[in-house]
Amino acid sequence: MRLNTKIRYGVRAVFDIAYYADGKCAQIKDISKRQKIPPRYLEQIFQKLKRAEIVRSRRGRSGGYFLVREPEKITIGDIIRATEGPIRLVFCDEFRKTPRFSIRPNCNLKTNCADKCITTPIWKELEDRISEFFDSISIKDLCQKGKKLGLESIKNGEAEFI
Repeated sequence: MRLNTKIRYGVRAVFDIAYYADGKCAQIKDISKRQKIPPRYLEQIFQKLKRAEIVRSRRGRSGGYFLVREPEKITIGDIIRATEGPIRLVFCDEFRKTPRFSIRPNCNLKTNCADKCITTPIWKELEDRISEFFDSISIKDLCQKGKKLGLESIKNGEAEFI
């Protein structure tokens, strides 16, 4: 399982606002420079984060993006769901919709084998545990880790940890 760049960059961008903007607006160019994320890609991610009401934008000279909620109320799980949708693993009943990918030879469009599939409960439990894990880590937690790592200083507008 791999986390794609939208998720990773989304977490880094929200962290950046919380950590470096201190409740104020952060501009795309500054976040992009510190996090080494292309500005156009960052704009696309912020559109998704805006729809999920994680960030808002303000126009004007001192404008930019700011967090809608306090950092302790925004989790990595929130950001994942905002950028990529629900945290889901593939289940047997989903394979049923496309028979050629079926993991059970007798699964087809006419039979619902999910209730008889021995592995479906395992994947569902794993999905729940992954969701719980991501929902247990807030942006505030990441900010505290950043302070422990000594990320207060920024050299030439770039975060030291990247």
